[in-house]
Amino acid sequence: MTVMTVPTGAPSHPGQLARFGRFARRNPTMLLGAAILIFFLGVAIAAPLFAGDPMLKLPTRRLQPPSRELWFGTDQLGQDIFARTVYGARVSLVVGFSVAAISILVGMTIGLFAGYYRRFDGIVMRLMDGLMAIPAILLAIAMVALNQGSIAIVVAAISIPELPRVVRLVRSIVLSVKELPFVEAARACGARTPRILFRHIMPSTIAPLIVQASYICASAILVEASLSFLGAGVPPEIPSWGNLIASSRLYLARAPWTIFCPAVALALVVLAVNLFGDGLRDRLDPRLSRRL
Repeated sequence: MTVMTVPTGAPSHPGQLARFGRFARRNPTMLLGAAILIFFLGVAIAAPLFAGDPMLKLPTRRLQPPSRELWFGTDQLGQDIFARTVYGARVSLVVGFSVAAISILVGMTIGLFAGYYRRFDGIVMRLMDGLMAIPAILLAIAMVALNQGSIAIVVAAISIPELPRVVRLVRSIVLSVKELPFVEAARACGARTPRILFRHIMPSTIAPLIVQASYICASAILVEASLSFLGAGVPPEIPSWGNLIASSRLYLARAPWTIFCPAVALALVVLAVNLFGDGLRDRLDPRLSRRL
């Protein structure tokens, strides 16, 4: 009698598909947001391959409606709105991801020390309260006005107002975690403060910070578009969604497509980031994940 054996290393595709199907049913908002974000990321990265020249001006074709050759039409200078909208995704995504990364890294470091050291806590929280008292858009406008407009200045101007919420979040987690038995045991064993902070306490802040980063990214994209619309963002010659909306607002009645296309792209990206953040929150929260 022969015994047939099944190779253990063979992948179980039906099982993987079934697990993915269960994951999709339990996390539809996260998957939808991730799909939209991946689409815009791919479009922004591959823009030079298919979008054309966003700076090319042909006055003879100004304010032409969408057609087979010009998918989104042209603006008042004869520039291809499709190309400028695609390249505008680069600016918005770079600003959003950069602001989220800088705010999380700097805010997490400050929040860890503020929650662990009582003396440092009082000074830091008074500074954070002062930053929170200043409207974020006004602080960003002031910083951009004092320097030449560039993407780096816009990122720095938006990151500073976002620091207080990250610092307060990390501080609250540190205050609740540093008295737990495993931290007391590490302290009793003679572990140094940096090891306690970054090895034992910091992992407890990762899940809330990932969710917070998604909301900061969406807020940064909107603030960048607002600054560009007000003329205090990136230079007007750089194609960004805020600049496109600002330069075309006078032609809304005659050529609505000049504003409609970049506005829809901006709304979709912000919606995708918020959906992804909501899905992550539901996935990482133990109380909510039990219900899924």
